[in-house]
Amino acid sequence: MRVRWGEALVALRFREFRLLWAGQFVSMLGTQMQTVALSWLVYDLTGSPAQLGGVALVRAIPTMVLSLFGGTLADQMDRRRLLLLTQSTAAFLLGVLALVVSLGMTSLPLLYLLAFTSAAAMSFDAPARQALIPLLVPRERLANALALNVLAWDVAAIAGPALGGLVIAHVSVAAAFWVDAASYLAVVAALLAMRRDLPVPKLERRGWTAFMDGLRFVRHRPLLWQLMLLDFFAVLLASSTGLLPVFARDVLRVGPDGLGLLFAAPSAGAIVGAGLFALLPTPRWPGQVVAWVVVGYGAALAVFGISRLFVLSFLLLALAGALDAVAMALRHTVRQLATPDAYRGRVGAIAAVFAAGGPRLGQFQAGVLAGAVGPAGAMVIGGVGCVLVAVASRWWAPELWRFCGEELFEAAGAGHRKPRAKPSPSE
Repeated sequence: MRVRWGEALVALRFREFRLLWAGQFVSMLGTQMQTVALSWLVYDLTGSPAQLGGVALVRAIPTMVLSLFGGTLADQMDRRRLLLLTQSTAAFLLGVLALVVSLGMTSLPLLYLLAFTSAAAMSFDAPARQALIPLLVPRERLANALALNVLAWDVAAIAGPALGGLVIAHVSVAAAFWVDAASYLAVVAALLAMRRDLPVPKLERRGWTAFMDGLRFVRHRPLLWQLMLLDFFAVLLASSTGLLPVFARDVLRVGPDGLGLLFAAPSAGAIVGAGLFALLPTPRWPGQVVAWVVVGYGAALAVFGISRLFVLSFLLLALAGALDAVAMALRHTVRQLATPDAYRGRVGAIAAVFAAGGPRLGQFQAGVLAGAVGPAGAMVIGGVGCVLVAVASRWWAPELWRFCGEELFEAAGAGHRKPRAKPSPSE
């Protein structure tokens, strides 16, 4: 493979994408700090892995219920205005959470309520943001832009948890929430600074009819829903973050500072994975690559479950993160190129249901399972289950395994025609 050093950051040459990318980076940094702070606060308050998993569950419910409506809305209105509304709402809700914690009024039901409402706001945010990116860069630079998005997320996910752990240990939990509330304003500033007039979707069919059109679009494209299902089952079975507070305090005994590093480890590895994806050409059989890296992801987390050495645990989480980043970048590229602009909000929303619902339900099931068999047993069972689902996708997801990378570019010019499947090398 030829390494494309000169094109690694090419998407950042486009001003509007650069603004959004920078604003998202700051916002993601704050979000990662908040994730560590909320996990630590809930586990410190309750001492229960199941109730820690409950935070993920209350976030998953609005994500899975409302994202589809958010995607339909993103295909019917100015996506930039929708993002301004969702980001401002999220900033307000996190400000309320920070104030509640600062005043010492913390209770588990209140934390659940605020986690639920902020997740509801972001259910309308993710589809609009994903649909906006292809409008900011030329189509031939879309894969690079998406890889840079993954890279920004992973860099923030390294710095954010590490900073979050330090802030919790040396300042307060409330301070991490205040930083997150302020970080949303970076995206608001970026959106307001954009000069370019962006096209507003014009759908002939609106409301419930448009909603159902989006579902039918995905249903008739097996490649899309098979990608989504593989992603969903992988993180549902093998959550890499849900039990980290338990491992930090009770298994590895490294406290909040070590917890921040454990949260950062997957993204440390993911920077390598996303960086490689930005430099190397798309593989010829991207679906098969996705399946095999999911196998590696599950295996790494299963071994993490039995590790008792902090350094080894950190490296295993980093390996899982690197493999997950490669799979994520490939999934985003295939989905965006195979979807016409008129459907991007709804397809992105359906993908968000799987991508966001899977990890949060996965954290919930990991917490419940850990309560029954212990954290180590929960991680091993989940990792092995992830491996088995990915290997079995050879039979339940044949379109994914047959998909040839060259079809990415055919799909880009085919509008919403279904890409042709080609036989895999094994057939």
